[in-house]
Parts: sequence; C-alpha cells; structure tokens
Amino acid sequence: MIATTAPPFETPGASPLRLVAAGPELWRVVRDGGHILGHVQRIVDGTDTRYRALRYRPAGRSFRTVGDFWSAADAVDCLRFGG
Repeated sequence: MIATTAPPFETPGASPLRLVAAGPELWRVVRDGGHILGHVQRIVDGTDTRYRALRYRPAGRSFRTVGDFWSAADAVDCLRFGG
C-alpha cells in the first residue's frame, strides 16, 4: 500500500513543522515561513515500516540520507536539529 497522507508526528515544545506531500511515500519537511529542512520517506520492508530522513545538498544538487528511524517524529527531529 502506498501512503499518500503524511505520517503522524508530534514534536512537543519545538517550533512547528509540517509535512507536505512530495510524492508517493515522500514528504517535504517545512518550517513555518516555508524553509525546507529536507524530506522524510516511508520505507516498508515486509511488516516493518521505517522513516528515512533525507537532507538536500545544494552544492551537489542531491539528497543525502541522514538515517532511518522507527517513527516519523524521530526522522523529522533529525532534520530539525541536524546540520
């Protein structure tokens, strides 16, 4: 099954972020004001679901995998606080 709605996530006490659909199983992580932090991609492997955090690298015009996480919230936080 391909997800089209954003996975649920909460980051209490942190500045608000939102997920915007960027493709099947892929969401853009956007800070208030429109600044894009990266993408979260849903990865399904058998019965396991993980969320991959991807950060855009302007110099290489490519995405770098930051890590795979068991929750969307952890993937989003990785992009929020990562460099």
